[in-house]
Amino acid sequence: MSIRFASAASAVALVAFVSTPAFAGETEAAIAAPADDTEITISEDAAVSLRAIAPVDMATASHQADEPEPAITISGSATLTSDYRFRGVSQSDEGMAIQGGFTVSHASGFYVGTWGSNLAGWGTFGGANMELDIFAGYALPVGEGTLDMGVTWFMYPSGADTTDFAELYAKLSGDVGPVSLMATLAYAPKQEALGNAFPVVGPANPGDKEDNLYLAADAVYGIADTPISLKAHIGYSDGNPGLGPNGTSIAPTGTYFDWLIGADIAPIEGLTLSVAYVDTDITEAEANLIRPNFATLAGKSISDATVVFSVTAAF
Repeated sequence: MSIRFASAASAVALVAFVSTPAFAGETEAAIAAPADDTEITISEDAAVSLRAIAPVDMATASHQADEPEPAITISGSATLTSDYRFRGVSQSDEGMAIQGGFTVSHASGFYVGTWGSNLAGWGTFGGANMELDIFAGYALPVGEGTLDMGVTWFMYPSGADTTDFAELYAKLSGDVGPVSLMATLAYAPKQEALGNAFPVVGPANPGDKEDNLYLAADAVYGIADTPISLKAHIGYSDGNPGLGPNGTSIAPTGTYFDWLIGADIAPIEGLTLSVAYVDTDITEAEANLIRPNFATLAGKSISDATVVFSVTAAF
């Protein structure tokens, strides 16, 4: 995934479609990434065989072609990214991150999975060096689209005692011509991790509990007869009056917009190269109010505009 875009974040989830040639007899295959990550669908065209004698299809000869699809499937991905951005805000001190996860899905639509990434460490989540998400949900067809509902538990091992929080999500996705669209609603009920514990004005308020609402829209356009997909994202976070992580709150929260435009290239099956311009409407003045928190070790705001490069291998 994923922007955890990936997110969540990850977080941040984006969809890319590419088309590649294949040998006759192969069929369309889908690679499923962890929740909130990118799903890549590969459509394969039949190629002309130059053999004088047609090869024997062993699956058909042994009646294996009639066997049903497995009830349980496992998919996953591993990503190397230049910056881990969760809803537009860097979680890795604007440095590189290694991410990965897997999902176990049942034919009924239920799924469970996990996803993890390294973090900045020294202070961004009370000293945590890792984010580990556990998620579960159910996906079902709705008209020509898909409705995906579930819950994610965000954990920050070895961080402060109150960093972990839960978030409910619902995603509606579908295609309109060559464009894939997805709308996301994520809601984290009132929890201490999202509380305004260190307000800009007034004394510290440990134990304060706040909620967070995140709305997002994503679009992906696959360029015909190429392995290139163009993507765009806009999101809105409505949390406590301060900012997190490591600002007025410990965990990611705040009230602001984030957006992204970029492209994915899938040169071979299971491999995606990505580039994206990421930004937010969080101003330097707002970030200055809580320095040295909400900043890199060099003192820069962790919500500055940036270009993020990544490579993802999926199975």
